[in-house]
Order: sequence, then structure tokens, then C-alpha cells
Amino acid sequence: MARVLIVDDSPSQLLQLQRIVEGLGHQVLTATDGALGVEVARKEKPDLVLMDVVMPNLNGFQATRQITKDPATAHIPVVLVTTKDQETDKVWGARQGAKAYLTKPVDEADLARTVKQFLGG
Repeated sequence: MARVLIVDDSPSQLLQLQRIVEGLGHQVLTATDGALGVEVARKEKPDLVLMDVVMPNLNGFQATRQITKDPATAHIPVVLVTTKDQETDKVWGARQGAKAYLTKPVDEADLARTVKQFLGG
């Protein structure tokens, strides 16, 4: 069983993503903003991070950059899961180190495929 960190400031989005990831048989860790997400990633070393972009304190692009540039967490794949659907957002996300980009409302099958891509199974 892999451990997946979900970072999202929306309680309903967090619950939806958690339900899907747990349904795939993985353990879920959560954080409600980017700064907390970085902190949990550093402390818990999850196998995958699902990161929202529009959040208080530290946005998802900034948090992704901190996770992917820190030698202690650089090995953890980060997938951005966001309402921001412009091509420039996707390019910027990749430049911050994100390995994949999903737009909300997230398709459950797409999310399952993406999680399996990084975690196997």
C-alpha cells in the first residue's frame, strides 16, 4: 500500500480525491494549504503528492517547486490537480517539477490511471 499526500484547501475536493485514492487501496495523508503540504511531504515522505494550485499561504506551484527542488523530497512525484486549465499553467507546472497535470472536475478514471502510472498496480 502506497502513501499519497493530497494537498487541497477545499474540503469537498479533498474528500472526493481521498475517496478515489483509498478506493485504489492506498493510504491518504492530507494538507489544507501549500505550506502545510510541503511540511507533511518533508516529514512523511509520501510515495505521491496530488497538489491543488489555488490555495492560501503557498500556492501549489510554489509548493511543488519546494518539494521537487529539495533533495530530501525530490524523488516524490507531484501531480497537479487544479481548475487552472490554460496551456501556460500546464507548462508552468512542469517547470516547477510536476510530473503530470489533471484538471478539475477530475475524471475518476483519469485520476486512477495517473495514480497507477506513478505507483504501479
